Amino acid sequence: MAYSNFSLAQVQQQFELNVLQGTFFDDVPPLTSSGWLNEFLDRSAPLAATLGTEKVRSELIVAPLLFELRELLDRRIGLFSGVDFNVAPELGLNGTCDFLLTRSPNELVIQAPAIILIEAKKGDLNVGWGQCAAEMVAAQKFNQAATQEVATIYGSVTTGTQWQFLKLTRQDLTIDVTEYSLNPLDRILGILKWMVNSQS
Repeated sequence: MAYSNFSLAQVQQQFELNVLQGTFFDDVPPLTSSGWLNEFLDRSAPLAATLGTEKVRSELIVAPLLFELRELLDRRIGLFSGVDFNVAPELGLNGTCDFLLTRSPNELVIQAPAIILIEAKKGDLNVGWGQCAAEMVAAQKFNQAATQEVATIYGSVTTGTQWQFLKLTRQDLTIDVTEYSLNPLDRILGILKWMVNSQS
C-alpha cells in the first residue's frame, strides 16, 4: 500500500484519527505576490485547466506559486517536488509526494520538521483527502523520529485553481471543506505563509 491507495476512511481507521470539520483561515492577512507570478498565471492557468492533467496543473500553477512563496519568505523554507517520502512502508506510509515544505531551508535532503504536504488533483478534491492525510501522518512520524516535532502538520488538496486545506494535531484531523479559489492569489499565498509561520 502507498499514499495514493489510502481513502479517508482507511487513514482514519488505521491511524485512529478523529476526523473533524472546521475552518481555520478566517482572518489570515493576504500576501502580495510579485508581478511575474500574476502575469505567468494569467497565461498558464487557463492552459492547465484546459489540458487538465495533474502533472500540468502541478507544473503550470502549483509549482510557480510555491516557488513564489519560498522567495517571499526569503528562502527560509525547503521546497520539494515529486520526492519519495518513504517513512514507514510497513504501514503503507511510502510513495511520492507532489509537494513537501519543510522548516529547514536545506533542499538537498528532506530535513525535519516537515510541515506542509500538497497534493495536486485534476478533479474531485475530496478524493485526495485520504492520500493527503496519509502523507500528513507520515510527516508527523518523520518529525517524531527526528525529535523535531511540531504541533500541527498542514496539508492541501488542490486542482491548482481550487484549494482545500487540512490540519493534523496529534490524533485530530480537521478538514476545511471550503473550496478556496486561486483568485485572489494573495489570499492563497497568505494562507500558505500563515501555515508556515504557525510552526515558527
